[in-house]
Amino acid sequence: MGGSLKKLSTNGGLGLFRKNSRIVMLGLDAAGKTTILYKLKLDETVSTIPTIGFNVETVKHSKSVSFTVWDIGGQQKLRPLWKHYLKGTDGLIFVVDCWDFTRVDEVREELSNLLALPEMQDVPIMIFGNKQDMRGAVNPPQLIEQLHMNRYNNHSWYVQGTCAVTGEGIWEGIEIIAEMIKDHKRDKRRKKKK
Repeated sequence: MGGSLKKLSTNGGLGLFRKNSRIVMLGLDAAGKTTILYKLKLDETVSTIPTIGFNVETVKHSKSVSFTVWDIGGQQKLRPLWKHYLKGTDGLIFVVDCWDFTRVDEVREELSNLLALPEMQDVPIMIFGNKQDMRGAVNPPQLIEQLHMNRYNNHSWYVQGTCAVTGEGIWEGIEIIAEMIKDHKRDKRRKKKK
């Protein structure tokens, strides 16, 4: 379930979340966003229906780790609204259904459009390559290639294989994006001091 790394340092831990950080979770409909959110929040697999609007939950990993996750519906008619949820975003989790090969062009286009928005300039990105438990699912290295991730040089990004139903790979991805956000905030503070 491992992933691939772009511009990630590993010098810290999860101390970033002294204050609550804001993470937006996006992706096409039926990718598994809501299942992932409630796996994080309740450590349970919850039966879901398509999200019309959004779900928002504060997730605590330990006494010092807390973050707010916004899970926003991914139906085509809702995607133009994504930009309205991005102000103040510290990190993006983009969930991809790795078992649905027919939508890779649509996923790539939506991700590209999203990352072109001014609000997303240099925001750290975690790609959850979901449904890794399904036979024939695209693995993280293949997903990197299919999404053309190497063109996003102005972002720190990581691709993590996940299974929303079992929870495999989810917390590992959360810990990685936590470190990416911490590094990003530290870099922003350094630039302000110059």
